[in-house]
Amino acid sequence: MTSSAHGSHLAQLNVATLRHPLDDPRTAPFVELLDPVNTAADQAPGFVWRLVAEGEADATGLRPAGEDVIVNLTVWETQEALWDFTYRSGHLEVMRRRREWFERHVEAHLVLWWVPAGHLPTVDEALERLDDLRANGPSPRAFTFASSFTAAEAARHPRAAEAAADTT
Repeated sequence: MTSSAHGSHLAQLNVATLRHPLDDPRTAPFVELLDPVNTAADQAPGFVWRLVAEGEADATGLRPAGEDVIVNLTVWETQEALWDFTYRSGHLEVMRRRREWFERHVEAHLVLWWVPAGHLPTVDEALERLDDLRANGPSPRAFTFASSFTAAEAARHPRAAEAAADTT
């Protein structure tokens, strides 16, 4: 885990519904990009942590959101660090090709939220934040790049005390 001078880190969850199983030849180009993209993330400035299935190199074997849904759960020092990795690195190539491998989501598939530095969110916590975003729209508790909030705004949110208690 990267040390940070920040009191808060940005957690992100995104979910993707596979068009075909991971072992299907039509999904092979995505699978081939997993290791290089994950390595790039691990080495990116501001990267803190990513969810990995026990004994695996990534989280694609975990299916907490459905049998055909893969999850990506990471923590970053800042929103800018996550943005830079997502849109200014080799990860962008995966984003450009996502329709080849994943269904189009009609509801939110990405959620961002602030966590205390050092806290590693659970999958259940992440899915709850995604559900919150889907049910209530963006708030300091669950937001997107397009509707972001600062860590200070999140700390002032009425449910911030409840969330902080849940992480201890």
